[in-house]
Amino acid sequence: MKIQGHMFNWLAGFILVVAIVYGVWSKEPVGTTALFLSFGLSIMIGYYLVFTARRVDTGAQDDKDADVADDAGELGFFSPHSWAPLALGLGSMFAFLGPVFGWWFLFFTAPLLVIGLWLWVFEYYRGENQTQ
Repeated sequence: MKIQGHMFNWLAGFILVVAIVYGVWSKEPVGTTALFLSFGLSIMIGYYLVFTARRVDTGAQDDKDADVADDAGELGFFSPHSWAPLALGLGSMFAFLGPVFGWWFLFFTAPLLVIGLWLWVFEYYRGENQTQ
């Protein structure tokens, strides 16, 4: 995980240089802002990955002499199937269509968003996935 963090940090440095050069030469605020925001997002992801790599065991991707089989085994906990992301995705899609058709459209999408969020938050408090 450490190498991925360093790659994002290198990418952030490159984007910062490009943002400065682009901003000075073009004097165009929208593209310059987008590049600086891309720099910020890249540096945040890189920092998170480097910070997390210090806390977890060294993975096979960080060892130059590792084989592919060294990374086999359990990778972590993944949630079981859930309908909540589908409900949230549809609700978000319809909510973003609200300004297109009219703000009244949001009144019909808000219940779908609330139901999806409720399902996602309380996913492990009911049914077969209920924790004791």
